[in-house]
Amino acid sequence: MGFIMDGLDAESYDRTYTDWALVKRILLYFKPHLWKMLAVAGVVFLSSLMDLLLPVVVSQSLDALQFSPETFDPIATTVLLGAAASMGWVANLIRQWLSAEAVGDVTLDMREDAFNAVTERDMSFYDQYPTGKIVSRVLSDTQAFSETVRLTINLMSRLLLVVLLIIYLFTVNVNMTWILIAIMPFILYTALKFRNVARRTVTNSRRQLATVNAHIQESISGISVAKAFRREQMIYDEFKAVNEQSYQVEKVNGFVFGSIFPILITIAGIGVAAVVYFGIRMAQLDVLTAGEWYLFIQGMGMIWFPLTSIASFWSQFQLGLAAGERVFGLLDAEALVKQKADEPVAPLLGEIEFVNMDFHYNIGETVLQDFSLRIRPGETLALVGHTGSGKSSIAKLINRFYEYQGGDLLIDGKDIRYFNLPSYRSQLGVVTQTPFLFDGTVMDNIRYGKPDASDAEVIKIAHQVGRGDWLVSLQEGLNTQVGERGGNLSMGQRQLVAIARVLLQDPAIFILDEATASVDPLTETLIQEGLEALLGNRTSIVIAHRLSTIQHADRIIVLDHGEIIEFGTHDQLMASGGHYAMLYDSYFRHQSLEYIEQLAG
Repeated sequence: MGFIMDGLDAESYDRTYTDWALVKRILLYFKPHLWKMLAVAGVVFLSSLMDLLLPVVVSQSLDALQFSPETFDPIATTVLLGAAASMGWVANLIRQWLSAEAVGDVTLDMREDAFNAVTERDMSFYDQYPTGKIVSRVLSDTQAFSETVRLTINLMSRLLLVVLLIIYLFTVNVNMTWILIAIMPFILYTALKFRNVARRTVTNSRRQLATVNAHIQESISGISVAKAFRREQMIYDEFKAVNEQSYQVEKVNGFVFGSIFPILITIAGIGVAAVVYFGIRMAQLDVLTAGEWYLFIQGMGMIWFPLTSIASFWSQFQLGLAAGERVFGLLDAEALVKQKADEPVAPLLGEIEFVNMDFHYNIGETVLQDFSLRIRPGETLALVGHTGSGKSSIAKLINRFYEYQGGDLLIDGKDIRYFNLPSYRSQLGVVTQTPFLFDGTVMDNIRYGKPDASDAEVIKIAHQVGRGDWLVSLQEGLNTQVGERGGNLSMGQRQLVAIARVLLQDPAIFILDEATASVDPLTETLIQEGLEALLGNRTSIVIAHRLSTIQHADRIIVLDHGEIIEFGTHDQLMASGGHYAMLYDSYFRHQSLEYIEQLAG
């Protein structure tokens, strides 16, 4: 069975909780709804009492009909049965309504907590774990939990009926009641022994569902690339393999849970035979009346059904616990970025200083070692280097997306680990190589960094970027729908929207992470004009792919494997004839060849 479970290991942030620990934590979610749950308990008791009243009335009516047929009143019996059934139906309706509302409230709270945990996880968390699996915990697992709570309430109602029935049966015939009870431990023992294998099987099933979700999400997100490279068959084959594994896991799941019922039914069958045999013997000895024998036969079904349902319930209960365990694992995932305090951040001047910084993403893969760098307030600093030199890592550390392992990072002379992160990040502006736009209008996306901005402010900022020339190409101007992930706009238009969004935010520190790497020269010119408005009088870190964008930087830092190998202005570095000059000459020689090829074409 090992190959079936390949790839279904727990995530590294998952934890193992005991059943009792999970139940206690789940009960905390119900605590704010205590009165509603007490009302549910009240109507559950009333519903169970009415369900018990039905066979008792029939039993007593049979005896009355046998021993005093002349005084038996069928109308009174019918009215009493109808009233009991009606009250039971009304109580059950109220129970369903109240429990649905209470469970809905709890599911709402849990899902909100899970989504809040998702928003608070470090960027390294998303580097390591697929988005689809995280989405599965927020949606599928919270839903599975809510369904389990509903099943629990239903089972509690049935078990309460069993307790009330047994109490009454003791008043009818003690020996027959003990015969009913004697078989109960065998059923309960079998169901409870089933618990451990049920948890493992259900947990694997939930993990496999998360894997399928992750694969589907990734495939759909990258469908344009797959079509461009004609790899539709490949992603279908990959999905087919994942889906086959899901089929095998669910088959094992079905076999495990299906095998328990024949065992329980066999045990229940033995109990049925015992009750029937001893009931007949006692009736023959006039110890048991016909009505009482009917009551025990009816009671037998009313008792065995909830007990045999425990196995089915236990599988669902384990499903709920497994789902809760996965949600709580997400909630309890330890942050790698740990702040020492939560101090509010005053308006920043923009001084940034790395002091003997050590940083790695993975153990043994050093990115920065004993790295020191001071960026002056208001300075435009450009970072240059080959892929893997540490440029983007410096930007991510300034954003406090990752935890560093040694040294210090000072902002305006203060340790960044003492800042309130939302307050600090509100003064940062970042434009990446592939900016993310949310579905909505261009205006909505520009306003994203400052939700309370007026339309007039947004329009003013939009016209400051590239003198507003780019707005003409938008079909409906600022009211143009950008589509999912900005799909209705070109890459250049997305970048201009991102720049306008940051400009509206008016950050003290601006980070431009290769924002012109994927746009055409004309759009690059518009972006450069937009950047002139953005970079003025604020600290700016420009990570350069196209070296033409950084000639006017106050200082250029050349990195190689996390070390500063050169620094200075563009003219100084070109005059020194070092690594930067070589990169610059190589870049423009490449650009010239591209231009000649375009002319020849």
